[in-house]
Amino acid sequence: MKKKDLNEMSNEELWQLFPIILSPHNPEWPGRYKTEKELLIKTIGAENIVRINHIGSTAVPGLTAKPTIDILLEIQQKTDPVRLIPTIESAGYIYCHKPDNPPPHMMFMKGYTPEGFKAQAFHLHIRYSGDWDEPYFRDYLLAHPDTANAYGELKVKLQKLYEHDRDGYTDAKTDFIREITNRAKEQITYPTNME
Repeated sequence: MKKKDLNEMSNEELWQLFPIILSPHNPEWPGRYKTEKELLIKTIGAENIVRINHIGSTAVPGLTAKPTIDILLEIQQKTDPVRLIPTIESAGYIYCHKPDNPPPHMMFMKGYTPEGFKAQAFHLHIRYSGDWDEPYFRDYLLAHPDTANAYGELKVKLQKLYEHDRDGYTDAKTDFIREITNRAKEQITYPTNME
């Protein structure tokens, strides 16, 4: 019998195949991000991109993380995000269509197969320029190691509760992330061309 394609699987099937796994910080993650960033610029075209950021826990040295590199790619207002889908898929990504989160808020995954994880996993978040919540959160954690440690401890606790429920895991972190992001917005001002 042929295995289901990832887009045909229910959330429950996906969560069993891809449980929440946490690991210590891997010093190779920044280099892997840089390599992927270069591939994305080459694939999508610099003219469509405002900025690319390494976001998420893998961007914070010392922080326990899911071994998935999150990338925020901000596109030009004139760029049609739907037209980018086949281009991004040509770089090995799978488009995660979510009706409740339509373009330009798009997410792609790489490193996921019907057999489980394969090689380095990436989550690519596509948005129009100006949506900086994730960089605010990342930069606050970088500047405040005690807060980063508290976040790491929260994730370890939640992983035990939600190992096979990604939505539950994400939802349970939301209040902490929102509070820290709001705090960061009061303290951090970004230049127009932030890398």
